[in-house]
Amino acid sequence: MPGSNSSSDFDSASDGLVAKESAGDNSGALTITEISQALKRTVEDRFGHVKLRGELSGVKRAASGHLYCSLKDEGAVIDGVMWRGSTQRLSFVPEDGIEVIATGKLTTYPGRSKYQIVMERMEIAGEGALLALLEKTRKRLEAEGLFAPERKRQLPFIPTTIGVVTSPTGAVIRDILHRLADRFPSHVLVWPVLVQGNGAAAQISAAINGFGAMPEGVRPDLLIVARGGGSIEDLWAFNEEVVVRAIAASPIPTISAVGHETDTTLADFAADARAPTPTAAAEMAVPVRADLANTLDDLGLRQRKTALRPVTLGRERLEARAQRLPRPEQLLQLPAQKLDDLGEKLRRGLLDRAASGRERLGALRLSPAVLERNWRESKQRLDTVRLSPMLVTRPIAEKAQKLAALARLAEQLHPEKPLQRGYAMVFDAAGRPVTDKASAQVKPSLAIRFRDGDLQVVPAGRKKPAQPKAPAAEGGQPKLL
Repeated sequence: MPGSNSSSDFDSASDGLVAKESAGDNSGALTITEISQALKRTVEDRFGHVKLRGELSGVKRAASGHLYCSLKDEGAVIDGVMWRGSTQRLSFVPEDGIEVIATGKLTTYPGRSKYQIVMERMEIAGEGALLALLEKTRKRLEAEGLFAPERKRQLPFIPTTIGVVTSPTGAVIRDILHRLADRFPSHVLVWPVLVQGNGAAAQISAAINGFGAMPEGVRPDLLIVARGGGSIEDLWAFNEEVVVRAIAASPIPTISAVGHETDTTLADFAADARAPTPTAAAEMAVPVRADLANTLDDLGLRQRKTALRPVTLGRERLEARAQRLPRPEQLLQLPAQKLDDLGEKLRRGLLDRAASGRERLGALRLSPAVLERNWRESKQRLDTVRLSPMLVTRPIAEKAQKLAALARLAEQLHPEKPLQRGYAMVFDAAGRPVTDKASAQVKPSLAIRFRDGDLQVVPAGRKKPAQPKAPAAEGGQPKLL
């Protein structure tokens, strides 16, 4: 019946409880590992070398040094991994949002049933992406304050030692040395580094840090980080964060001279000064010695003029005032006239006085009676004056007392007075007094004076020379030299 036929067909087509081999089926069931390995071989054989362009996302570095990330575009995402050996060859630091071109092979990761790309190389996808990364890094470092104007330091006027971080074989170092020699010869320390390519940023930052770690007295006074011109890719090492932070943290004032005038790197923002070219950096580092010498000469001339100017002005003022003074003969005219008048008055006065004196002398009559009367009056005045003897004897007695006191003091202070009390006086051969032991030991002979006479002695250890004489006393007192 139709109903029974349909039921048997359903039973034959339905799944059984236990898996059974079907007639004519020559393929057995695959394990998960088997299918995963098959897929892995198929993907790796088909996509053994691919280039993918996409935006980095979820970038992270494992402790082992491996790099894990995702590459995405508008419609899809693929996981990526780069082993430690490949990451060491990267010329930039991968970050989220950077558009890159990754070269490698596709493979699967059976543990998660995913496919991924194992990247062997990673490059920034074009100059536009490189500039976008540069701007992103600049804004981040600027937000940290690494480019703040208040961090900029004044360059030394005449640095004693200049440190240069650059390639030792390029034209840059020759241009810097030649320019320094022309302007102001200075001591230059060159730290050779790579200026582009892998490892350049690490060498540049290490050189900057190395100069900064030098002790005072050896460390340069000024640092120049220089490189010639090139593309943005050639100059990229000077945009690396490690270089920028090294310049910002350097204790030495730094000039960035990377590329030509139109080239700009992040090192220029972090440095204390930016030079358009390496040659211009040398010009900024030192002044022109000849100009300094001319300036000193000019200042010396101005100093001399300034010192002489008061003298010159004083002389001019003195001459101007001297011209306003009257002539000497004009000054003497009035006094000479007064002198003549006084001389005439004096002559007339003397004549008048002599005439009047002559008249009084003629009127005076001298007679013996007048003289006798004057003598008697003088004798009476003399008799009235009585002189007391005390007026004479009292001052004499006071002077005698003072003289006796001085005699007693002289007797007490006599140099030979202590001899009466048992003391002695010591003299050398020249008759000079000896007052200390050290002086006595070096004398060849000595004379000791006691109250009853002199005794000649020789210091211990010396032969007896001619006997010295004590100085003869003058007036009872020895001569002290």
